[in-house]
Amino acid sequence: MKDIKNYEFATQCIHSGNEPDKETGAIERPITMSNSYVLPYDPSTVNWSSADDKPLYTRNGGANQMYLQERLALLEGGEAAVVLSSGVAALSGTFFSLLKSGDHVIFSDVTYIAVYRLLNELFNNKFEVETTILDTSDLDAIKKAIKPNTKLIHIESPGNPTLKITDIEAVAKIAHEHNILLSVDNTFSSPFNQKPLELGADIVIESLTKYINGHGDAMGGAVVAKKEIIDQIKAQAMVNLGGTISPFNAWLIMRGSTTLPLRMEQHNKNGQAVAEYLESLPCVTFVAYPGLKSFKGHDIAKKQMKGFSGMLSFGIKAAHDKHNEFVSHLKLITSAVSLGHGASLIAFLGEDDERQYLYPEEFHNGFFRMSVGTEDAKDIIADLEQAFKAVNLL
Repeated sequence: MKDIKNYEFATQCIHSGNEPDKETGAIERPITMSNSYVLPYDPSTVNWSSADDKPLYTRNGGANQMYLQERLALLEGGEAAVVLSSGVAALSGTFFSLLKSGDHVIFSDVTYIAVYRLLNELFNNKFEVETTILDTSDLDAIKKAIKPNTKLIHIESPGNPTLKITDIEAVAKIAHEHNILLSVDNTFSSPFNQKPLELGADIVIESLTKYINGHGDAMGGAVVAKKEIIDQIKAQAMVNLGGTISPFNAWLIMRGSTTLPLRMEQHNKNGQAVAEYLESLPCVTFVAYPGLKSFKGHDIAKKQMKGFSGMLSFGIKAAHDKHNEFVSHLKLITSAVSLGHGASLIAFLGEDDERQYLYPEEFHNGFFRMSVGTEDAKDIIADLEQAFKAVNLL
């Protein structure tokens, strides 16, 4: 298909990176389970770390990885992409590739816990990379924290688990005024709802395990940026650190991504409905969801997001044992971590989180993080309601 860049997002999700198989005529890409590929006549011409060379050895990227990278680069609006074995592999591969001893990195006080541990513990303690944790919604705080050796600012928006919103465009402007790279973890949004590169970010990171795959059956991660940056990350994360995604998982994620727009529309719709329901209950102490007008970052979220996704957090007026009892009474919603599945998931979090002191006060006594699925919103709300009644909260 020609000029796929000129088609709409939903069309790109189906047709990008996908051409009929030349040998069999199959209209969907096959799973290529091969470790090795035929070398060119002169192997010395091979650039093993390039992001766009044809497959030669699957640890460096195979056929299915290559097809998925083509699709993700297009969907995110970037020059190139690299897909890896997990979202954490994408994060760690980015940090290992871009940071060195003596560098300084600024990152948000609300991030996936692996980021906190990687940067604040591993990189800071073992690799002598300076770290500053701060509220990235506070632009003045970012400006004050910048040092001559600041190399990277890393944010999540919405952030995990408080859903904090950071103004990506404003932070990108600050970063670029000081020749600093900005990376954005876009997992809670997906490229359907938000495109950080278009807002000025240099790097976008996705846990493909979540919304982009959408079926809860394959793990993967991706980094999208300019080719120069992707070549660096590919050389470290794949070639040197071995964070390669399996061909089967790449194929599953490729398949799952074809329905991303349809699924995200439903996640957005259901997330809003469930958030509004929870906010109406006297037994609920707070609801963190960017689509609520009462949410602190709502106006910025509305500016930079197409939809608000299916992720939310909330608290209830109850003792610890009541939290667990409430979850035990849920019949449709499953108690589990992760997100972006068709099935709604819920997890009680926070009481043993070493980052708890960084969160707003309402999160300090534990809270629920919920991934609102694509079931009918009426059924999700009915399940929550019967569980609240079962523990005498309604």
